[in-house]
Amino acid sequence: MNIRAGSEADVPRALEICRAAVDATHGFLTLEDRVEIDRMVAEEFLPNVDLWLVDDDQGRAVGFLVMDGEMIDALFVDPAVHGQGFGTALLVHALTLAPGALVEASEQATNALPFYEARGFVRIGRSETDPQGRPYPLVLLRHMGAALN
Repeated sequence: MNIRAGSEADVPRALEICRAAVDATHGFLTLEDRVEIDRMVAEEFLPNVDLWLVDDDQGRAVGFLVMDGEMIDALFVDPAVHGQGFGTALLVHALTLAPGALVEASEQATNALPFYEARGFVRIGRSETDPQGRPYPLVLLRHMGAALN
């Protein structure tokens, strides 16, 4: 498992990972919202952020992380490798960059809150909508402990 800085060449793979993860974990999205979110991620978000990727033993990217200061802006892992430690590895990296990291997790994605809470994040806030005002509640969490190992 290798964490590395991404490049422009990694954006298409990051988009594949994001799409697969959202398809696997965000079944609550309406079709219209799913299409709009996908467009925003593909055209506005991923091409304009600094990516961190985690590669499997064959050197294939299987997950990515985006940080915005102390905020974990995105952390997605290919569902084909969920539960194999890649997300935790990305989270450990995030905590080396920002020890008291924040993250907004979808309340409706059944995997998100348990993932972060099992790794030392605590709930500190909640919003009824996502940043675009859509009816998808978000829970704000902060990491309160030492970095994960």
